[in-house]
Amino acid sequence: MKANSNSTLTHQELLQHLADKLENVKLGGGKARIEKEHAKGKLTARERIDYLRDEGSEFLEIGAFVADGMYEEEGGCPSGGVVTGIGQVSGRMCVIVANDATVKAGAWFPITAKKNLRAQEVAMENRLPIIYLVDSAGVFLPMQNEIFPDKEHFGRQFRNNAKMSAMGIVQVAAIMGSCVAGGAYLPIMSDEALIVDKTGSIFLAGSYLVKAAIGENVDNETLGGATTHCEISGVTDNKYHTDQDCLDAIRSIFSTLGANDKAGFDRIESEPPAISVDQMLDVFPEERVKPYDMLEVLKGIVDGGKIEEYKKDYGKTIICATARIDGWAVGIVANQRKIVKTSKGEMQMGGVIYSDSADKAARFIMNCNQRKIPLVFIQDVSGFMVGSKAEHGGIIKDGAKMVNAMANSVVPKFTLVLGNSYGAGNYAMCGKAYDPRLIYSWPTAQMAVMSGASAAKTLLQIKVASLKKKGEKITPEAEEKLLQEITEKYNEELSPFYAASRLWVDGVIHPEETRKVISMGIEAANHAPITERFNVGVIQT
Repeated sequence: MKANSNSTLTHQELLQHLADKLENVKLGGGKARIEKEHAKGKLTARERIDYLRDEGSEFLEIGAFVADGMYEEEGGCPSGGVVTGIGQVSGRMCVIVANDATVKAGAWFPITAKKNLRAQEVAMENRLPIIYLVDSAGVFLPMQNEIFPDKEHFGRQFRNNAKMSAMGIVQVAAIMGSCVAGGAYLPIMSDEALIVDKTGSIFLAGSYLVKAAIGENVDNETLGGATTHCEISGVTDNKYHTDQDCLDAIRSIFSTLGANDKAGFDRIESEPPAISVDQMLDVFPEERVKPYDMLEVLKGIVDGGKIEEYKKDYGKTIICATARIDGWAVGIVANQRKIVKTSKGEMQMGGVIYSDSADKAARFIMNCNQRKIPLVFIQDVSGFMVGSKAEHGGIIKDGAKMVNAMANSVVPKFTLVLGNSYGAGNYAMCGKAYDPRLIYSWPTAQMAVMSGASAAKTLLQIKVASLKKKGEKITPEAEEKLLQEITEKYNEELSPFYAASRLWVDGVIHPEETRKVISMGIEAANHAPITERFNVGVIQT
């Protein structure tokens, strides 16, 4: 479904679109490929995760829509060929990474590397143990130049293996299918390396390559099967008859893990929000240009709908407040979308950051660091105020102050994109570049340098000027057609699924999952004590 600039999709249509896409993604490479894995006695990546995690526990998937709409000439790569997320195993919160062999035999595309590195980043930031369920044919060779040599490419994961080991982060790997070439180092650089008999294999080069390289005739099982590595080479620790046996062994390992220190974020008994998700969506308009009161939306997110605003009568286009989400104390920085009036009688547009609101937000962020309260940024932002009055009032200086305080925060940050996320507003409200522990969006979100209408007109002017320079004439009809083409392309790039496919956000969620994302995110962050001193450096005054 492509964005249509001439109509507005209802919330129900957007949520149904989300549900349909998620259902399709969960099929991985398709039903036929799933049956093929089952015929080998193997579980799929998602089945392995479901079996491994504690019964009744939540699983927060990271990157479900990775590669959405990408690599179509190669047949697509649902979820980047790997399933990642945060879950509970034997009562311990952990990160789980499972290669999906139904998608190109689990081969690594460029985006697969980015997704795996994101999973490792989550483990490192939150000091969470990590489980690798390995079943991969290795690098997707037709695209090796985009995945092999650079800093954030395939090899970075092994660097992270080593760094996590030095940090004391537990890593457990299970070889449950193919594990070849450089990829063989990932499980063997882990603390524990388990392997499933007959279906698991690990080697630097398979039998065909060995024959070509040194002329030796050897089958893959003899070369790198479970018996070879558990009884002869000592590369792997123990072998197991089935996927289930191997996963049970991981659960046993996790049941013995010692407890780690906590950050100490405050939590009390959870309260349901004051309004239902349906009531919250009634407040949140389907037309993104329509103003609304963000305080009313927050009633559907925070415990009991109770918030304590900071400087509520100053800098009103940003709401700063302390509240609780699923019992956790949080500091909320949210864009107010209704038109507000200052004490001087001046009108300010909702969703726009003014000097006074940036100044207030900077101070509030510093206060939250002082009080050791996690920060939640809720985005529906058009950007900073422009014009001579704003410039003369020092909007750049005040914006810089807010960005400085936010960027240097040592408390964990979480970001939700509900509506617009345009330009420098994305940055100031803790976009992906500013290291939020998690960043998710609703299906109503849009993310770009500027709105579709503004961008399309600007791009049209540039295109028309370029054509005129070449001596080409453009009729009004041709100009209108060109505008339509530019608008359609830009609107497609505004889609939250476009952002999720490239991991600009960790996922697109139903609004009912908002509290779960924040709660699980803070629970994960609570595993990592804050050791860095909050220091903003030079603040613009």
